[in-house]
Amino acid sequence: MPEVLLVAGVAALAWVIRQGFNRRDRNAIILAIVRTFGPARAAVQTDPKQLLAWHPIAEATRKLFPAAFDALDAASGGRFPFSRELVEGAHAKVSSEWLAWEKAHDEEYRIKGAAAEQDLAAASGEAAALARARLDRIQHEKIERYQQRYEEYVRTAKALRALLE
Repeated sequence: MPEVLLVAGVAALAWVIRQGFNRRDRNAIILAIVRTFGPARAAVQTDPKQLLAWHPIAEATRKLFPAAFDALDAASGGRFPFSRELVEGAHAKVSSEWLAWEKAHDEEYRIKGAAAEQDLAAASGEAAALARARLDRIQHEKIERYQQRYEEYVRTAKALRALLE
């Protein structure tokens, strides 16, 4: 009978120790995830485009460690590290940055164009031809820069919107 009690005691102690190791391992995994994605979350709030790089990594890590992410989701009150609200905020920030850039771009080229038109009106002969070429170049540059920036904005906005779906 004492042997049975001894075996039962050792088994219980082994179970307690194993649970401690499991808890320690779980806590280490959670801490590693927080250390990885805490700075990523801060970076995304500064530069929303970083979300497009970090989100797939977070989703892959979530698949590898679902229990850790469940605990983090519960503790943070949302999907860790990138909640729906954070993704929506990133999309809104990209859109507002686009609108601010568009306004500044229009103003910059309005001033450049007005100066070139003034030079054209005051010029004649070869100087007028050069002023006309300068005005055309300004218009071409305005459209080219706008198209490049707009393509980038649309690509980013669509990718962020896809994260919400």
